[in-house]
Amino acid sequence: MTLGVIIGNRDFFPDALVEQARTEIIEVFGRLNINPILLNSNDTKLGGVETFREAEKCANLFKLNREDIDGILVLLPNFGDEKGVADTLKMADLKVPVLIQAYPDELSKMNVANRRDSWCGKISVCNNLYQYGIKYSLTSKHVSAPSDTEFIKDLKDFLAVCRVVKGLRNVRIGAIGARPGAFNTVRYSEKILQRNGITVTTFDLSEILGRANQLTAADAQVKHHIDKINAYAPKGNTPDEAMVQIAKLDVVLKQIMEEYALDATAIQCWTSLQQNYGCNVCTSMSIMSENMLPSACEVDVTGTLSMYAMQLASGSPSALVDWNNNYADDDNKCVLFHCGNWAKSFLPDIQISNAPILGTTVGVENTYGALDGRTPAMPLTFGRISTDDPKGIIKAYIGEGELTNDALSTFGNRAVAQIPDLQGLMKYVCRNGFEHHVVMNASKTANILEEALGNYMGWEVYKH
Repeated sequence: MTLGVIIGNRDFFPDALVEQARTEIIEVFGRLNINPILLNSNDTKLGGVETFREAEKCANLFKLNREDIDGILVLLPNFGDEKGVADTLKMADLKVPVLIQAYPDELSKMNVANRRDSWCGKISVCNNLYQYGIKYSLTSKHVSAPSDTEFIKDLKDFLAVCRVVKGLRNVRIGAIGARPGAFNTVRYSEKILQRNGITVTTFDLSEILGRANQLTAADAQVKHHIDKINAYAPKGNTPDEAMVQIAKLDVVLKQIMEEYALDATAIQCWTSLQQNYGCNVCTSMSIMSENMLPSACEVDVTGTLSMYAMQLASGSPSALVDWNNNYADDDNKCVLFHCGNWAKSFLPDIQISNAPILGTTVGVENTYGALDGRTPAMPLTFGRISTDDPKGIIKAYIGEGELTNDALSTFGNRAVAQIPDLQGLMKYVCRNGFEHHVVMNASKTANILEEALGNYMGWEVYKH
């Protein structure tokens, strides 16, 4: 990733501090494989920003690299010039996340030749950015050096925030098929999403099935996809003819993703696919999600958007799940479930199977392609993004917990979650009209998501 760097300076503080900061941050960036965009030491006084003309030079440098810069880091080795920092960001107008760092003073170096006063300068810089209407992020400690362990973690989290913001402002989602008639819960506003940079491209399911039906078992691409599916998960008792149907659909979905440059999909499943095509699409969805192209069932567009956001925050696949069952009489545990479309990362015992519940209405023989598997203990970040059409906003809730190894005897994709004050969370979900679908990710990234979705995207976020 690429970060622009502004090194603040104020002339009655030691210039050597600016030079040291420039050297230190370049070394830190090198260790973390971050590409820096910053002034050379001869562009301005030691590469710092103080005057309006220096701010102009830095802003022009950032504008030249607009397409590459994911975020901005403001370094304050001394008090810094508050207007210089604010003017740089205003003139560059990149609209990317901004992290404010300030160096700590040392008690043994509080003389005129060494003191920094960055503690105070950071407050002044933030005050100016607030006045200018520029969004910014703060480090976990008010002051910390770039090489400190705390700052390194802050910087990594900031990179994740940048990924989420950049990704959500440009994401392209494919809505494949109509929303199932019985699922009002997954209604959403395409227009509200578009206002936030999220593009939804719609497809008639008949178009997809028509293209799939033109393929045969003898086609090379179908054979290739059967091999790919067999390498991904054991077929179990799935008949060969069902594997062909699954592979044909997989071919077409891959073509659609590439033709329309889609980052994620939400696919009609219940129950048109089974009745009109004779298989489940779960295996294909699982493969896409595992390969960081998240896919949600029941045309849950904001569900797959939630999957994408969590994936960007953590760098690992997400899964769409139902808040499905209580876990005995434990008020802080529940069962997460779906027919079988979770990414392989969640299912070490993965196997292609069928969907017994759906099979009661469409025939079990028409539901092959669902996955069976139990998710073991792992970290948990959960959450949901939704459009609130009456309010005209995008809202979200997020939180953290654990997936456990508690006993669970059932079928499909399943997990046991332990979440503090789960009963309070369920009250919040119900009172605020959220869907029965939630997204899980094997990470601890709630803080990153709260910062990205709330501070930078401007959405209404509840962190449980």
